[in-house]
Amino acid sequence: MDQIGTHNPNSGIETTGLADLSSLRWNLTEADLIETAVRRGEGRLSAHGALVVTTGKHTGRSAKDKFVVRDENTDPVVWWDNNAEMSPEAFEALYEDFKEAARGRDLFVQDLVGGADPANAINVRVVTEYAWHSLFIRNLLIRPDRDALASFVPEMTIIDLPSFRADPERHGCRSETVIACDLTRKIVLIGGTSYAGEMKKSVFTALNYSLPEKGVMPMHCSANMGPNGDGAVFFGLSGTGKTTLSADATRTLIGDDEHGWGENGIFNFEGGCYAKTIRLSAEAEPEIFSTTRRFGTVLENVVLDEDRVPDFDDGSMTENTRAAYPLHFIANASETGRDGHPKNIIMLTADAFGVLPPIAKLTPAEAMYHFLSGYTAKVAGTEKGVTEPQATFSTCFGAPFMPRHPTEYGNLLRDLIAKHGADCWLVNTGWTGGAYGTGKRMPIKATRALLNAALDGSLNTAEFRTDPNFGFAVPVSVDGIDDALLDPRSTWADKRAYDVQAQKLVSMFVQNFEKFAGHVDDAVLEAAPSMPLAAE
Repeated sequence: MDQIGTHNPNSGIETTGLADLSSLRWNLTEADLIETAVRRGEGRLSAHGALVVTTGKHTGRSAKDKFVVRDENTDPVVWWDNNAEMSPEAFEALYEDFKEAARGRDLFVQDLVGGADPANAINVRVVTEYAWHSLFIRNLLIRPDRDALASFVPEMTIIDLPSFRADPERHGCRSETVIACDLTRKIVLIGGTSYAGEMKKSVFTALNYSLPEKGVMPMHCSANMGPNGDGAVFFGLSGTGKTTLSADATRTLIGDDEHGWGENGIFNFEGGCYAKTIRLSAEAEPEIFSTTRRFGTVLENVVLDEDRVPDFDDGSMTENTRAAYPLHFIANASETGRDGHPKNIIMLTADAFGVLPPIAKLTPAEAMYHFLSGYTAKVAGTEKGVTEPQATFSTCFGAPFMPRHPTEYGNLLRDLIAKHGADCWLVNTGWTGGAYGTGKRMPIKATRALLNAALDGSLNTAEFRTDPNFGFAVPVSVDGIDDALLDPRSTWADKRAYDVQAQKLVSMFVQNFEKFAGHVDDAVLEAAPSMPLAAE
């Protein structure tokens, strides 16, 4: 067994099941991994030094190929309506076949940590077939120092073999691609896909499963903090502005995608960022753009021109082009990945129906309602067949990664908001003056001004009205903001048309929430929207 790099030979190598089967290269650094990746033809360097790779036919997650082992521990806990099951026997057959497929291969091992709070962290050993996958996960998780590596004991193992082809009949899966999660043994097997994001989301899934039992709320969100340690959490689905609005030069970035909130405050699960780069520009997002010109960054499915300069406007391979880089590549990033209890919770939505106000204040019960709803909207032209706005509800703003029933996470969030007195805001970055195609996008300048007022506390002193459709509190007037913008109905030329659109959206919310009605208390049920008679 080839043992290269820093490792502890007594630290549980047997948990990988690969001892004496393969040549294992341990904890290689960026330079070694990049040299190896280029030499093996896995990628090439851009003009500015980033490693540029392609992921083949899988340019995003294969959600339908993800399975959770159903055993005596997971059976009563996992939300099976949302998680495809695999039998323990099928997983064991898959595991044995993975080990056989690894025989004689050069594999790369990284010993890393998920979670910046030591009390709630998990040691993760990641074994990969590709050198660039090893670099990717080294960028995305937290790197232990040399002393910690010497005594590292893995609690979770991920084995990632893109060349492996699953057998649906033998392995109890759907296709040749498989992401199999044994949450009891904490082993994840990834085969048939080169998309590296599967690894990071597997760690997120494991933490989403284990942390609620410890009273810790796992969150699919970004987070930052002000100069006085006043933290803010930003929930939001793709396209709502989560990354853009949390990237603020006046505030410290804690992390951009996955966090926990527990007894000691909030903490990043990751040690890096996995940012979308399609149409990325130095003017709009200078911090992220600068990372694409750093040695050590991985650029996924980004097209290079003849001079090897990235063309971020070219989505010919996929719109889901990405950059994976360590958090310290961002100048104003937190060194600890931790903060105290957040002062503000922001839930972002891009309402393409033009109904929601640009900002609203939520009670803890309303926060739970909108958290469980996880609403945003697709606009016409974003997907084949989408000709008008379509509502999208992804519970907890991250349904694909939630092993437990969403009300477990919702109750945790509501209790934490109430216990620590956090203010919760619903921010609409979508349309005003009409639905998509008629109205216009919410001005980013107005969104930032309202967000800043919420974060600095000044918005709490504003006069509020009760929204007739959703029942939450909406500011009547805010310095520097047109009062009409705060009342979406007034921005529509045809008020009757607004009422019809509002009724339509309210109905979608109510219908979507029916599946949660039996799992929440009366306060949350009363936070549901209702539609009064249309005003003249």
